[in-house]
Amino acid sequence: MLHPRARTMLLLAIPALIIGVASSLVLIVVMKVASVLQTMLWTALPANMGFSPDSPVWIITMLTLTGVAVGLVIRFSPGHAGPDPAQEPLIGAPVAPSALPGLIIALILGLAGGVSLGPEHPIMAVNIGLAVFLGARIFPRVGALDWTILASAGTIGALFGTPVAAALIFSQTLSSNNDVPLWDKLFAPLMAAAAGALTTSLFFHPHFSLSLPHYGQMQIADIFSGAVVVAIAIALGMVAVWCLPRLHRLMHKMKHPVLILGVGGFVLGILGAVGGTVTLFKGLDEMQQLAFSQVFSVSDYLLFALIKLAALVVASACGFRGGRIFPAVFIGVALGLMLHEHVDAVPAAITVSCSILGLVLVVTRDAWLSLFMAAVVVPDSTLFPLLCIVMLPAWLLLAGKPMLMAWRNDK
Repeated sequence: MLHPRARTMLLLAIPALIIGVASSLVLIVVMKVASVLQTMLWTALPANMGFSPDSPVWIITMLTLTGVAVGLVIRFSPGHAGPDPAQEPLIGAPVAPSALPGLIIALILGLAGGVSLGPEHPIMAVNIGLAVFLGARIFPRVGALDWTILASAGTIGALFGTPVAAALIFSQTLSSNNDVPLWDKLFAPLMAAAAGALTTSLFFHPHFSLSLPHYGQMQIADIFSGAVVVAIAIALGMVAVWCLPRLHRLMHKMKHPVLILGVGGFVLGILGAVGGTVTLFKGLDEMQQLAFSQVFSVSDYLLFALIKLAALVVASACGFRGGRIFPAVFIGVALGLMLHEHVDAVPAAITVSCSILGLVLVVTRDAWLSLFMAAVVVPDSTLFPLLCIVMLPAWLLLAGKPMLMAWRNDK
């Protein structure tokens, strides 16, 4: 016979599995549609029109039209395409169902059009909104907060292809007490995360890891090197933290979303023309190009990092629907490779992983997620003790500092 605690956990097991699978399917459909549209816009269409997709004219035109299209969706869709991601954390309040179709369309257009944002925030908002709306009607005794936790866990598992990230994130958000142990609270979210991760793996495998030279035994000097790299990454990230709310307020003085996003798309196009197509899109595939290419120099990597950071700030400030984690990882990779090329005595595994750790920490202010992203992109077990150590001064540097978000009263 099962203990009452076990029966309580099992009650949410089936809804957790369903939500995890559904969260992954929403992500898969959105990403597949965006991928097909991206191929049409950046391969088939320029070839038919006699343009090179790498030409500045095509990049500026596509980003400008993408901004106008997203602006039209936000202006005329019910619910105005959900909340502004620049003013929201990754896991936010449920969005009204009427706003979800517009939010999905705006996300697909942005992903396909080359906007430097990832899918994580809108996908999270869509899955939470659907779970809360449908769950309240099917199981009215389960609260909205429980549906929010399950949907966000399933989405995190689907995004990263593993339930580990969800376990780390919710281990610090779901507080424990003597009556309800922490793992009792984690049981259903981990079921949802595992279901989301397994469903995603049936269709595609999120490829985060980079092929970098293996890091050997940790040395004391490596700790100091890693701490310096993290400090540089944090300093670069804090520039974006300072710029985002001010640019957000400036852009939204124009009031009309089509004008705001059209101008924003034009600026993104100029940045893309300067940095090249490797600085466009969410950055997951593009960071693989950085790691595998043998032709980029220190100045190239620095240019890519600065252009991507500027594009992230502009896209967020203008109200494009997307997340900030994936672009931050790309910036960390570019910055890390630049530092390694500049001082090749410091292994690339250290510079890249510590740069990612610092930038993701600035963006999310979540130590577990930052460690996870650094360890996933540079999957070297000998690095993990070093990352845990350099996290300590990084956390001290960011204590009390604002996050990479726009102020809520700046409109």
